[in-house]
Amino acid sequence: MRFNALIPELGVRDLAQSLEFYVGLIGFSVAYDRPEEGFAFLELGAAQLMLDAIGTGRTIGDEESALGGGINFQLEVRDFDGIVARLAKAEWPLVLGPEERRYRTPNGERGQRQLWVRDPDGYLLRPFQPI
Repeated sequence: MRFNALIPELGVRDLAQSLEFYVGLIGFSVAYDRPEEGFAFLELGAAQLMLDAIGTGRTIGDEESALGGGINFQLEVRDFDGIVARLAKAEWPLVLGPEERRYRTPNGERGQRQLWVRDPDGYLLRPFQPI
């Protein structure tokens, strides 16, 4: 298994609920987990993400901390329409989108289809597919 140089680890209140969101709705898979520690390592394409249940195992922080504030994770996906459909079926509220946007980069404009959605702990996720 290859590990990325930077892998976010999110403190979550309810691991099962977070897994329902990230695996069931967004499409990540569990690469491995340590249920006794409230931990799961997830992958989707080249993206990697760790979930750590607050109060179980080696958690840094506490349940009283505001989770998700100010951070947004852009996630390149292959099946944007599938994510849109699963979120709609689950009646999961979207923050914004789906939409098509163009962004200026050093290599010219880049177009993408995207949406903004909050996970159960308030972390902002922006799945996108290049166009």
